[in-house]
Amino acid sequence: MSVSYGNDDKTALQAKFDAQKIAFAPIMFQAALSLRNLGILELVKNKRKGVKIEDVAKELNLSVYGVKVLLEAGLSLEMVKVENDLYKITKTGWYILCDQLTRVNMDFTQDVNYQGVYTLEDSVKEGKPTGLKVFGEWPTVYEGLAHLPQKAKESWFAFDHYYSDYAFPEVLPIVFKNNPKQILDVGGNTGKFSIQCASYNPDVKVTILDLPGQLNVAEQNIEENGFSDRVDGHPINLLDHSKAFPKGADIVWMSQFLDCFSQEDVLQLLKRSNEAINPNGRVYILETYWDNQEFPASTYSLHATSLYFTNIANGCSQMYHTQDMLNLIEKAGLEVEETVENIGVSHTLLICKKK
Repeated sequence: MSVSYGNDDKTALQAKFDAQKIAFAPIMFQAALSLRNLGILELVKNKRKGVKIEDVAKELNLSVYGVKVLLEAGLSLEMVKVENDLYKITKTGWYILCDQLTRVNMDFTQDVNYQGVYTLEDSVKEGKPTGLKVFGEWPTVYEGLAHLPQKAKESWFAFDHYYSDYAFPEVLPIVFKNNPKQILDVGGNTGKFSIQCASYNPDVKVTILDLPGQLNVAEQNIEENGFSDRVDGHPINLLDHSKAFPKGADIVWMSQFLDCFSQEDVLQLLKRSNEAINPNGRVYILETYWDNQEFPASTYSLHATSLYFTNIANGCSQMYHTQDMLNLIEKAGLEVEETVENIGVSHTLLICKKK
């Protein structure tokens, strides 16, 4: 069934105004970030009756000129308003300053994407993450993750973990409903999910499949949490499709993982997952699908995140449409047994069995 997205219902004047927002978006993003990072927005928030430019400059030891141009930009960004020379914070300004989701997304944009995305056109033409070269010469961000500059690394993991941290507590009762004994955590990263599984169920054993560099971090976290006897690592290049996954799993778990790969690679990963599970085993896929979001802001964010994959991560993956994944699941010899929606911030869990 064909489904339509988007509309063209704006007036010409509104459309032209929105076009100017796009035209100056990179500059105004930096203005918003400066208002936050320099403490201007915090000071304005705390002055409930409003505050003058000169007083902001004096308290923060900044020039009147610098505060003036930023706060005036903040007016157009609708982060502040001014009445009788007194600046006050708006709801949008409050979210920029205080909302964790917004902070995580802004830091990810600034520290991971901003410099590299200048070459987005090249990424589209070449099918390579051309923006990654601002950090180093790696084929994908995953090989270089452990070597990123500290701030970029912190923002990358904060972005990745923010979404999964909300989802994991909700999915654990679902995962352990049938008391699985052996779980493969494919692309387990720092071991967060595996550690939570071991903490949730005292009998389960979990094997993390990931690159050696990532496993080093995961194994340290596992040891610190006292689960080395039940959680281990299996070093593997997940893109080498000649390498089979360990057999005998009750569950193959993939969280925020398949969006990191092209559709061709997703198909092969699903086939290898199918081969790894027991006859009555299941493949669990936890992802955010842009067409399956409750709020337009979520869809907007996911479309932007797809461009991170294009320019920084690997040049070939994205935040997928639900039907893209369903088609690949079927081709891999699996079928969706159950769908659980509205998990965490914006996730959908697909529970798959062998056909």
